[in-house]
Amino acid sequence: MARIFLTGSADGLGLLAAQLLLQAGHQVVLHARNEARAQVAQAGAPGAETVVIGDLSSLAGMRQVAEQANQLGRFNAVIHNAGVGYREPRRGATADGLPAVFAVNSLAPYVLTCLIERPARLVYLSSGLHREGDASLHDLTWDTRPWSGYQAYADSKLHDVLLAFAVARHWPQVLSNALEPGWVATKIGGPGAPDSLAEAPKTQAWLATSQAKTALVTGQYFYHQQQRAFLPAAADPAVQDRFLAACARLSGIPFPAST
Repeated sequence: MARIFLTGSADGLGLLAAQLLLQAGHQVVLHARNEARAQVAQAGAPGAETVVIGDLSSLAGMRQVAEQANQLGRFNAVIHNAGVGYREPRRGATADGLPAVFAVNSLAPYVLTCLIERPARLVYLSSGLHREGDASLHDLTWDTRPWSGYQAYADSKLHDVLLAFAVARHWPQVLSNALEPGWVATKIGGPGAPDSLAEAPKTQAWLATSQAKTALVTGQYFYHQQQRAFLPAAADPAVQDRFLAACARLSGIPFPAST
């Protein structure tokens, strides 16, 4: 059985994936942004090993999460599920001066990938909206662009694919993949979302644990356990490396070399 860490697992797809993994007999470590949310997570997945607590909207919180995760020992897989939705009415600013959508959806997966002891598998939650993301990577932090919550979200979901594919290329010993769960009725998706909520958490759990040949791949993009077409620019090593360089500059954490 595998040992998996899931970010953003107090509710929504993260909690649903945790429940699937627990039902299959795997060990699961949850994550919540504060103590109150941690209690919600534990109630929703009572068989979980523990809950890591830290707010992924700040660099300090990202480091806190990574440190706690490393104290628990190496994981077989990490599922980067935590995310902020597209209905943000204004840019706003985190403690580090960044838009929350970029901090949580884009930079946090990068920082955790760099700092958490390298697992055998990495899984990144993207969205079909990544196809509308800006592959130029211009003004990642929305300092000069007129704010659009929708575009910021689409950009961030492209960033997740870029990160997954960059990791697959730079760390060939790690299985690193991205997926879209579908437009489902979570807090981000909204109550009118048309896709199956029951199917939405299955692919990430499968990519994290399955021994099926179709799951033992890297640098791929999935939907409902099937490979799916993605924005072609996401496969461009130059775009991937520009994203890694930008995240390194913004976080102060360089991307680790393959070892």
